[in-house]
Amino acid sequence: MAASSALLSMSKIIKPLWGGRLGNAAKILGPTLTSCREKSSHTGENIPPPAKYGGRHTVTLIPGDGIGPELLNHVREVFRFSCVPVDFEVVHVNSSLTTEDDINNAITAIRRNGVALKGNIETNHIMPPSVKSRNNLLRTSLDLYANVMHCQSLPGVQTRHKDIDIMIIRENTEGEYSSLEHESVSGVVESLKIITRNNSLRIADYAFRLAREKGRRRVTAVHKANIMKLGDGLFLQCCREVAAGYPDIKFDNMIVDNTTMQLVSKPEQFDVMVMPNLYGNVVSNVCAGLVGGPGLVPGANYGRDYAVFETATRNTGKSIADRNIANPTAMLLASCMMLDHLKLYDHATSIRNAVLITMNETRLHTADIGGQGTTLEVVQSIMRIIQSKGQLIAEL
Repeated sequence: MAASSALLSMSKIIKPLWGGRLGNAAKILGPTLTSCREKSSHTGENIPPPAKYGGRHTVTLIPGDGIGPELLNHVREVFRFSCVPVDFEVVHVNSSLTTEDDINNAITAIRRNGVALKGNIETNHIMPPSVKSRNNLLRTSLDLYANVMHCQSLPGVQTRHKDIDIMIIRENTEGEYSSLEHESVSGVVESLKIITRNNSLRIADYAFRLAREKGRRRVTAVHKANIMKLGDGLFLQCCREVAAGYPDIKFDNMIVDNTTMQLVSKPEQFDVMVMPNLYGNVVSNVCAGLVGGPGLVPGANYGRDYAVFETATRNTGKSIADRNIANPTAMLLASCMMLDHLKLYDHATSIRNAVLITMNETRLHTADIGGQGTTLEVVQSIMRIIQSKGQLIAEL
């Protein structure tokens, strides 16, 4: 309550004004992270829904669990402050329920609006096997087949490795996340891993097209085909077939266990990485750790018809919820990716630059990256920077 009151007081003292647009402060991180204007074009399929109601967009907002609700409240405050023409349809999903009514309501809302911003929904492993992960149901029901994560070093954040710039493309709908398990006899469980040719070709082509549009030079397929010769062998073969159509991009492959070792020892060797579902989960968490942790990296899930934006590593952060210490950077950057997808480029650039200036120049950091700032203090700093750059703002 105190944090919310302080943010409200902060916003009241800032008067509305017009001024020049925020310049090119995004050079801090280069063009790949700071501009996603081609996001809908590189799939050739996912076109954002048109604005309505006088140029405003409606976006489904799923607060999720842990730190999700408080971080998304801050996103809404920043959007109001910056006069972003987005209205949120809030849909709550209760992760403790065994029925699927709530997640079905959320899926229906996303189908209606086309775009969503979400916090992570907890998946409790002690619940009955019949209860499926809400996050997984959402991705498979909407066929959000491509999970995209861009791990890039922030100059203002101290890490062991510097100059990391890796794009991770994760197949999002099958593999070990197919939720097909059964106990054949007592004490023997079979868990099915599904790899299909169509989906493997689709994600491989997505990765190569994205690499070409972003000016990348190399795509690495991550696999375990030396052991899973049929499943991962099929995935690797599909990647090779697609690579043949992109002679301007170098293609190589690496076994997943070696990949994790190479990432923590020589991460600069990687450019674009494409992989099946489970390996993508592991590799994305490793990469997030390399650049400073889960509080810094945004993520997106793209399908033919829908797009859902969230933090890249999908952590709920329950242990730090409601303590005003969570890092808002990843969620705010995810919201900027969403604004780019909606073609609200000026608003996306303004908020993104303010976040990056806070991280790299002001260096107001939360405890997870070695600072002493609170969540609210970081958000207030971002809002002050937006004001100082002359962006249109509003009194809340």
